[in-house]
Amino acid sequence: MNGPEILIDFAPELGMFVPHERRNGPSKAVTDGASTLGHVVESLGVPLTEVGALVVDGAEVPASHIPAAGETVSVRTVPRPQPVPGAPLRFLLDVHLGTLARRLRLLGVDAAYESTDIGDPALAARSAAERRVLLSRDRGLLRRRELWAGAYVYSDGPDEQLRDVLGRFAPALHPWTRCTACNGSLRAASKEEVADLLEGGTRGTYDVFAQCVECDRVYWRGAHHDRLERIVAGALAEFAPGGQADAN
Repeated sequence: MNGPEILIDFAPELGMFVPHERRNGPSKAVTDGASTLGHVVESLGVPLTEVGALVVDGAEVPASHIPAAGETVSVRTVPRPQPVPGAPLRFLLDVHLGTLARRLRLLGVDAAYESTDIGDPALAARSAAERRVLLSRDRGLLRRRELWAGAYVYSDGPDEQLRDVLGRFAPALHPWTRCTACNGSLRAASKEEVADLLEGGTRGTYDVFAQCVECDRVYWRGAHHDRLERIVAGALAEFAPGGQADAN
């Protein structure tokens, strides 16, 4: 770029996206005189999915604003909780976030997941077609124009990833209502209904079952239930009003 020079300041939370010299207060940036402020911000490393407001000389402007020489720009982070207007809150996760997808489903959050790499264009197109917030750690994917909405997952650990998403979007929690394998809804099922799908030891030990209405997978309180219960209890205690799941 070789045009108007602006002064740009990134919120501390966005420091990980920009070069070190731009992390400690305002720094100069040269624009081309034609590109939008949104394009300038992304060219400096920050996906617009992570930008809450763009403030120029004290007034908020849209991403389509064309910077002029001498302007001072403040790039702020998204608010938490972040509103997602225009559709029921639901998510799409890329191939690298399988554990997070299963934990969101455990909590009853609608979380579609691609277990194979279908490519960035297809993921972005599905986000737009189904109006899902795309969750990813791929900054390039989050910059695709066809995205309906997206969010960067800041941690590489499942526990912190879950806290990050729940804290950012505040989805209603309905634990034990979704299939962790396919995202379908669960229904109560009698032992007789699912007997043919159970191993002999399970039939003799357990009496309470649930079944996915989409893939027919059967669930019961098996050996891993205590670990899953801890995940659910921790999420409810921190993120559900009063520590209880939404009853709606």
